[in-house]
Amino acid sequence: MITIVADTSQVAEARRQVSTFARGIGLSENRTAQAALTATELATNLLTHGGGGEILAARFEDEDGMGLELLALDRGAGMADVERCMRDGYSTAGTPGGGLGAITRQADQMRIYSRPGAGTAIMARFTISPPGPGPKTQCGVAAAPFPGERISGDSWCLAYAQAGRTLLMVDGAGHGPEAARAANCAVAAFHANVEEDCEHLIESMHRALAATRGAALAVARIDASARLVRYAGIGNISGLLVSDGVAKHMVSHNGTAGHVAARIREFTYPFSADPLVILHSDGLTSRWDLAAYPGLIAQHPSLIAGVLLRDFRRGRDDATVVAIRAVL
Repeated sequence: MITIVADTSQVAEARRQVSTFARGIGLSENRTAQAALTATELATNLLTHGGGGEILAARFEDEDGMGLELLALDRGAGMADVERCMRDGYSTAGTPGGGLGAITRQADQMRIYSRPGAGTAIMARFTISPPGPGPKTQCGVAAAPFPGERISGDSWCLAYAQAGRTLLMVDGAGHGPEAARAANCAVAAFHANVEEDCEHLIESMHRALAATRGAALAVARIDASARLVRYAGIGNISGLLVSDGVAKHMVSHNGTAGHVAARIREFTYPFSADPLVILHSDGLTSRWDLAAYPGLIAQHPSLIAGVLLRDFRRGRDDATVVAIRAVL
């Protein structure tokens, strides 16, 4: 869910939409009220300090457990000193200066990435249930449908296969309900065949998509025992691996899954430290460089995904960014 906040009338709308979304994923009334208050503070901050922006609400499930995540994104003046801005009573806009402190008190987790003159991204999480067994993984996603559409043709999922954590990014051809149908078909085939190696997993989804308009898709599997990311894809999904501060672009073959796939091949990419994997649909331009954002690589994947969506969305297609960091 995404809410544009461009004037004061949209603060109440952000609160209402977040409340509805929170109840829909299972937050209690008390926690929903806390999420609604946080949405109000985030929206007010967007107007006061960011010149407007947007709030994304999504369900998260990773090493923190499962619950509601809010992302507030703006292109405003940014913060020179995040820690100072967090203190109650400090303000750069003549306000009482309690907004960020109030968010900290309401949410289970809050993270901020901000640069002077380059905007701010704020993540706030509300946990419903604790994490389950399995390897620790930080996961973040930021998504926006085609302008005017209520449904996105992009989808993604993360599965814990025996061979390793396996991430899927899929972009149904076009946009709207038929694109979403293709994406959902790929996700279903992914879950049904996730224990296969990456090449056969892509082939299974390719066959399943034959009755749809097709899709671009890619799979990244973190093979911890071999210290490799195994990657295979068809079409224009962009993939990046970051390890020890070094970024490597991952390669997909041309084509459209379900229709034209002249070749399906797995590529392998070694890593030495906890790997960060980023996949995104072509609703974002691929002309971005994390080196242009000092300190962002070390931030929570949700902030990474949010900043990339904010700054590189094309605005004429569905757009989704997924980032995961595997804790080894």
